[in-house]
Amino acid sequence: MTAVMLPVDPHLLERDDLTVDDLVDLPDDLRYELIEGRLILTPVGLPIHQVLEMRVANAIEENCPDDFVVNVEQALLKNRRNEFRPDVLLLHEKGAGRSPVLPSDVPLVVEIVSESSRFTDRRQKLKWYAELGIPAYWIVDPLAMRITLTVFRLGSDGRYRPQLQTDELVTLEEPWKVTLDLPAWTRKRDRLRAAASADV
Repeated sequence: MTAVMLPVDPHLLERDDLTVDDLVDLPDDLRYELIEGRLILTPVGLPIHQVLEMRVANAIEENCPDDFVVNVEQALLKNRRNEFRPDVLLLHEKGAGRSPVLPSDVPLVVEIVSESSRFTDRRQKLKWYAELGIPAYWIVDPLAMRITLTVFRLGSDGRYRPQLQTDELVTLEEPWKVTLDLPAWTRKRDRLRAAASADV
């Protein structure tokens, strides 16, 4: 029998009073979020998750002005007991000298839905990112029959309002011209699924 070594002290996983200060010594490559004082380890997603993460980031980067940075899995600070890691994040260059980054420097976050994040991405993070005042939130859902994009904009009441939901080739005008080829992404996902089921 082989013992499984956790990358963190198991006692940290039992606590609900953690702050960002308690996490400074965690390995840099550890995927986690800090939610209401609890350390939540997040597994590496299926390959399609990483493919979509890259494609979204590349599409945003395509026409990105020099004073912005597009990043993946960047730590985002809510408060001392909450630190999120959106799949893709757009950051004003002036805020790129720290991690976790501050919400005031982030005009857009993107989450790629997975089986384990479906509720969190669609409900909790919709609320949390709005509370942080982040102007735009995109959800890419590869679990639907066809991959869908839902675009939310922050309203004057501090709540997100859906602006668009589509599974088609789309060009958005905000934050600048961004083209997302959702049908091509669906075809790629379906090919990956077919290849995986052929291996079983």
